[in-house]
Amino acid sequence: MAGIVNYVKESFDELKNHVSWPTWAEGQKLMILVAVFSIIFSLAIWGVDTVFSGVIETYFSWIN
Repeated sequence: MAGIVNYVKESFDELKNHVSWPTWAEGQKLMILVAVFSIIFSLAIWGVDTVFSGVIETYFSWIN
């Protein structure tokens, strides 16, 4: 159990003293960038899914 407590203490020390955190403005810009790319990527996946769905429906309508 002491090993786990030591691990948690060392992890907090690492995050507090050795990690370079972005500024608030950088964090906001990066969040917007991630949100925009997530929306674009989800729209691209939706478009591909719609096209494949139509192709599969057409294929099965031909074989019936």
